[in-house]
Amino acid sequence: MKKQRARITAIASPEAANTLGAHLSASFQRFFDSEKASGLVLIACTLFSLLLTNTRYGADYAALWQFHVAGLSLSHWINDALMAIFFLLIGLELERELYSGELSSLQNALLPLVAALGGIATPALIHFALNAGTPAQAGLGIPMATDIAFALGALALLGARVPASLKVFVVAFAVIDDLCAILVIAVFYSTGLSFAYLGAALAVWLLLVAMNRLLRWMSLLPYLLGGALLWFLLLKSGVHATLAGVMLAFAIPYSARDADQASPSHRLEEFLHTPVAFVILPIFALANTAIPIGGNWLQELGSSNSLGIMLGLLLGKPLGVTLVCFVAVAVGLCRLPPDLNWRHITGAGLLGGIGFTMSIFISNLAFAGAAPVIDASKIAVLLASTLAGVLGFCWLRAFSVRA
Repeated sequence: MKKQRARITAIASPEAANTLGAHLSASFQRFFDSEKASGLVLIACTLFSLLLTNTRYGADYAALWQFHVAGLSLSHWINDALMAIFFLLIGLELERELYSGELSSLQNALLPLVAALGGIATPALIHFALNAGTPAQAGLGIPMATDIAFALGALALLGARVPASLKVFVVAFAVIDDLCAILVIAVFYSTGLSFAYLGAALAVWLLLVAMNRLLRWMSLLPYLLGGALLWFLLLKSGVHATLAGVMLAFAIPYSARDADQASPSHRLEEFLHTPVAFVILPIFALANTAIPIGGNWLQELGSSNSLGIMLGLLLGKPLGVTLVCFVAVAVGLCRLPPDLNWRHITGAGLLGGIGFTMSIFISNLAFAGAAPVIDASKIAVLLASTLAGVLGFCWLRAFSVRA
């Protein structure tokens, strides 16, 4: 906890800015290491899946993910069940940041918060402007989110060239980014609502919250069993079942006093890092990047939907992050940490254009049942994310030396 206080003080104090890197908490450093390694695995899985899909074995490989188990395809299990565990981890990370991390102080939280809002709204508006009133309008959520693993992977390659506070800033705004994407999924990509199942899901969640807040049950097992029931009820309700992960995260007991020790939330977050980074997300990449690249893929990139996705990620993200932060600082709403400058913020915005996991996930929801549009959207996401990563890395490498 002393380390955590020192880290927050370092961000708030100009005199301490140069020692910020020495005060990153053990939890943050473990999270950073896990995410950057995960990015490399995701790249390998994506390349393997794309290459295999476009060989003579591609049809068999694509059919593998449609194999049914217990009434659902493997792809469905991955996108609805395994990804709920991913969202559980995102929720636990957000909970930690809110209680004892970068978002626990209003002063520290405001800059990544406005960065996230700008980085969400601008890409969505660009996509909407190009696709308003067409079926492709449903894809406006695709360029909104940031892939934490790839963004941190790019920062890790830069090493000591970038300030530690930039890593903290990127994590904070990317986590908020993902939370907003989850809310978008709940509001815009839920279909055929059953209020009976939804009410039952809400009752289970309130019971879990009461177990935490009123009864102070500290065993993880009842929460995990309740979470499984919550997932099932949301699946049947028409609200995307992955939301169960985030809801469960905020029902599990957390104590800022032992954030680096033994609270149930912290124990579960520590346990989930490795399987999510090296099992769940790679499986997601394998299943969701089985994209056949046809002879007309270049023409598809010229469609309004693909252009909206690529311009949203490549242009909307850095513009939204940088301009909204600039306005917020100019009017005195928040300020830059002393060891960051606007070139750092622009570089962070470029890295924010790496959509990948969440963008691919939302592509599946936005155009459910329209495989050609989904595949075209995923190709646009992959190309834009790759370019955003390269541009962000080169930008920060070029300017951080003189920062």
